[in-house]
Amino acid sequence: MNSLEGKRALVTAGGQGIGLATLKRLREAGCSVALHYFSSAPETADWYHHGDHPAPVALQADLTKEGEAKRLVEEAAEALGGLDILVNNAGSLIARRSLGEVDAGFWRESIDLNVTSMLWVTQAALPYLVEAGGSGGASIVNLASLAGRKGGHPGSLVYSTAKGAILTWTRALATELAPHGIRVNAVAPGFILGTSFHATHTTEASAKATIEAIPLGRAGNPDDVARAVVYLASEYSGFITGATLDINGGVYSA
Repeated sequence: MNSLEGKRALVTAGGQGIGLATLKRLREAGCSVALHYFSSAPETADWYHHGDHPAPVALQADLTKEGEAKRLVEEAAEALGGLDILVNNAGSLIARRSLGEVDAGFWRESIDLNVTSMLWVTQAALPYLVEAGGSGGASIVNLASLAGRKGGHPGSLVYSTAKGAILTWTRALATELAPHGIRVNAVAPGFILGTSFHATHTTEASAKATIEAIPLGRAGNPDDVARAVVYLASEYSGFITGATLDINGGVYSA
């Protein structure tokens, strides 16, 4: 991962779970990083100080609001001196609702949290990434989900739809931004324990049944995803763009 030495990265929802694990791995690879959080500021810990690299910059914003997303990116770029890497990690399952329970407000809230927020952040980051792309390459990594491929568990209809949109967003954006030297890829995690998602929305019985169906025989963890994100971000002179890397222990569904 030596190609990340001296690079500047912004990770949305970087204060916990997959986002925090990704932030740690990016710092180990030599990046200066800014992390976004929404409601809870991350706690100071030993990982804030890694070698000679400065401590991460923590910035609060509601990414469903265009103005706040723009402010976040501008503050991150100012603090880091630009941006080379954007990790679009923000998003979640708000609640489990079947088709008959989905109203207009829930639909908009879910799509805004998982898809529209990604639009606002990526638009705001574009000028900085274009500049980085012209001087050695820039990278965007989007967080999709196995739910976007399979349709998810009961009650995750809207969430799965949003994550499926991210798969298409990634492919389309990769084509659009390739002339600027910006690669765009995604990761699609499967069952990842150690996240607020499953701590909130998955029962113990459901978790047990899901793990039993995973060929590798275990659940994933945030670091399984983080290592893949850093790999995709590090391929500055590589030939990978428009791809989605499945991280699910062997549970495949195209």
